Amino acid sequence: MINQMQDFVAEQTAALTTQVRKLRKESVETVREVAAGSAEGLKSLKSPVRLFARSGVKLTSVSQSAVANLIELQSDMVTAALTDAALRLERASRADTIVDLVRDQVELVPATRERFVGDAQRAVQILKHAGRDFRGVAAHVYERVVEPVEERIPEVKLQKRRTKTTTRKAKAKTKTTRARKTAAA
Repeated sequence: MINQMQDFVAEQTAALTTQVRKLRKESVETVREVAAGSAEGLKSLKSPVRLFARSGVKLTSVSQSAVANLIELQSDMVTAALTDAALRLERASRADTIVDLVRDQVELVPATRERFVGDAQRAVQILKHAGRDFRGVAAHVYERVVEPVEERIPEVKLQKRRTKTTTRKAKAKTKTTRARKTAAA
């Protein structure tokens, strides 16, 4: 009996030793595979990083251009407002009566309104152009980074769960029919 126990322990020790060796060998291989996969992942990040850097430069250029155009517009608006104010003062100084003063000032209102509308339209055009440029850069980045990643991700197929409602209904029906049979008997 002791010999049998010793044989059993020896067999179990040998089996355990084999499993430990196998596990150690597999874990080293697994770590190597993970390291190789990580290296490939890091290498694949070079292109997106460059793309984001270039896109950042493009966005900076677009925003700088938009701000420069808005500053130019603001300068034109201030210059036009100063010119308009000077014209109003000149006409006011030339007016002989209060009626002439009011008439001259009212005559300048449509020109002022047109100037305001023109300035607002110009500002909208600047912002629309900048928005289109921003959208173009963003679309380019999206095409180059997100869509290739989606192509590399395998599609996961989900299996539909089976509902057990049919078996529950069947059991419920059998109970009611048994109850009726017992009541009828």
